[in-house]
Amino acid sequence: MAVSLREGFCVSSSSPLALDKKKTLIGGSTTSLKFSSWKNDFIVKQVVLRDQQAGRDISAQNFSIYFPQSTRWWDKGEMQNMIEIGSAQELVDTLMNAGNRLVVLDFYSPGCGACRVLHPKICQIGESNPDALFLKVNYEEHRSLCCSLNIRVLPFFRFYRGPQGRVCSFSCTNATINKFRDAMAKYGLGRCGPGPSKGLEQTELLKLALAGILSASTIH
Repeated sequence: MAVSLREGFCVSSSSPLALDKKKTLIGGSTTSLKFSSWKNDFIVKQVVLRDQQAGRDISAQNFSIYFPQSTRWWDKGEMQNMIEIGSAQELVDTLMNAGNRLVVLDFYSPGCGACRVLHPKICQIGESNPDALFLKVNYEEHRSLCCSLNIRVLPFFRFYRGPQGRVCSFSCTNATINKFRDAMAKYGLGRCGPGPSKGLEQTELLKLALAGILSASTIH
């Protein structure tokens, strides 16, 4: 089945196209999708289905279309020291088990143009700093997590180091990439003091627990 998109993008598939999170399937004759709005690179919130053979619109409903993995810019160029965070608990555990490694939290959104432009350079820096750990947090998938951590602008970065916990945080764009490089140079070299990794602040852990996305047993 070929699906033509008004925006000029075209995908073809021999199997039905999967739509929305409930995996509704559209098959049969060639179908064109007319967009009323885009959310980001891989999700369309509302489409009108049109049967080209009959020459009429079928229906207008809210759907989400997930494009192939290759169109996901935030997955391209990733290094082995880059991890996509799947939950608040995973974030907390990863920070606590990082030891003396420098950990960089990268908050981004698939629909953020500045995030997209900056991504290749962050990957290059990740490749040049294999001992550092880069944790990627998708704002669209983890809004409660980001709001609990008071993330208000994208792209945004937080640096953590061992028992020191958070050592700096800032917003950075392609034009101000030197801010990121300076932070890597300042906090990525040498050894920090003894002791377990601190990770998130207690107040942040409490907010995550109150938001219902972190077990209260995590808070000490």
